[in-house]
Amino acid sequence: MEKELVVVIDFGGQYNQLVARRVRECSVYCEIYSYKTDLNKIRDMKPKGIILTGGPSSCYEEGAAACPAELFELGIPVLGLCYGAQLMMHILGGKVARAEAREYGKTELDVDTTSGLFANVTPHTVCWMSHFDYIAQMAPGFRAVAATANCPVAAAECASRQLYAIQFHPEVLHTAEGSRMLYNFVRNICGCKGDWRMDSFVEENIRVLRDKIGQGKVLCALSGGVDSSVAAVLLSKAVGEQLTCVFVDHGLLRKNEGDEVEKVFGSAGNYKLNFIRVNAKERFYSRLAGVSEPEEKRKIIGEEFIRVFEEEAEKIGAVDFLVQGTIYPDVVESGLGGESAVIKSHHNVGGIPDCVEFQEIVEPLRNLFKDEVRKVGVELGIPENLVFRQPFPGPGLGVRIVGEVTAQKVRIVQDADAIYREEIANAGLDGEINQYFAALTNMRSVGVMGDERTYDYAVALRAVKTADFMTAESAEIPFEVLNRVMSRIINEVRGVNRVLYDLTSKPPATIEFE
Repeated sequence: MEKELVVVIDFGGQYNQLVARRVRECSVYCEIYSYKTDLNKIRDMKPKGIILTGGPSSCYEEGAAACPAELFELGIPVLGLCYGAQLMMHILGGKVARAEAREYGKTELDVDTTSGLFANVTPHTVCWMSHFDYIAQMAPGFRAVAATANCPVAAAECASRQLYAIQFHPEVLHTAEGSRMLYNFVRNICGCKGDWRMDSFVEENIRVLRDKIGQGKVLCALSGGVDSSVAAVLLSKAVGEQLTCVFVDHGLLRKNEGDEVEKVFGSAGNYKLNFIRVNAKERFYSRLAGVSEPEEKRKIIGEEFIRVFEEEAEKIGAVDFLVQGTIYPDVVESGLGGESAVIKSHHNVGGIPDCVEFQEIVEPLRNLFKDEVRKVGVELGIPENLVFRQPFPGPGLGVRIVGEVTAQKVRIVQDADAIYREEIANAGLDGEINQYFAALTNMRSVGVMGDERTYDYAVALRAVKTADFMTAESAEIPFEVLNRVMSRIINEVRGVNRVLYDLTSKPPATIEFE
């Protein structure tokens, strides 16, 4: 699909995906590429703008990540962020040096509002700094357009060449008006119209999928999660009953979730597709018996999912296309997008089953971030409770049960989690908390219930607020709500005599328990 493009060139910084997301929020399509990408390839893409990200190195060190000087001669607007700003100055004849002290955190910033970069930005604002080096001398032709108390060149520009350098991070929420700054660059300076919209994405991709698949047979592994559900509905809209969805219920979903998935996609649902539900919980529980190490549990669940999926696929026979709900962060984190280190390998079903014969993999969401996938789901009319369901780990409750997984423990955490979610919703807090769930600890303790001694499990409640899930703070839930949740869990869930609330932020903790 032809669309305006802004290219993000990644130098190994931690915020590369965040930069791209912020650009997309300006209704401008954006892709991430490594700094090693050939300049001719970048030129051939005909981008409307180029953004250079941060990175962990010092640009003046031997072997540091760099880009050719010709990049700045393409006549395409370029915005350098942090390391990208320093690299721009270094290559174009300025000087970058080690600062006497690292500048980190929220910092007061004075900007020159005559700069196109800071149009409609408050003259005195707040930004997020994170750097050891600083721009000691600007390259010829540049002027300073922002400063902090310790950084005289917090931003610089050479407007005649459409080159801009920002020492801080406008992509993070801590920079109060960072979104406006990026909007100014991509919409005003680069001249992008903002034609990246989910309604046009849906319409165009249904047409593309219909043309590609023709009369072919399509197979999809449906987890009930946001990504696979949206991919399935998109294919259903395109090819209808040529699509078969296999839903492997491993017994590690939230309470009643398997039935909810079947209600949406099964014979009583609104979508034309073939739906197969495999109830395999006893099989999974058997494989997990006696296993307590988290990574081993993940591997067992992932491998067993593949085995069950393979068995069902063999019954269906040869198919022409295999659908995967791969999304853009999966691509980037697998080392196929930017320069950042491989975080994890991603395959929608943990790997491509050997026994499934197909001509091609179809990944209709490959270019989308999670928030864009949800927007597509809304456009497709998928029920909101499914589109906006909270993040849920692939191994399901297997990693929300600390230690060995048993049927009894699954029942305990399902019941406790259902009570917790119900009370959060009753209190009107479900729209304010980004992720919340109950987990079962491996701790048992003495209690007293009905004048009798008990020796039961402790349930831990987790609730966090976060914008990007890279960092998170525990949510401040009113005590009366927590107390009501505690009372109901103790009274209604057999096997629990203690309820804890996890106050830990991320970092140092992760959001999930295992």
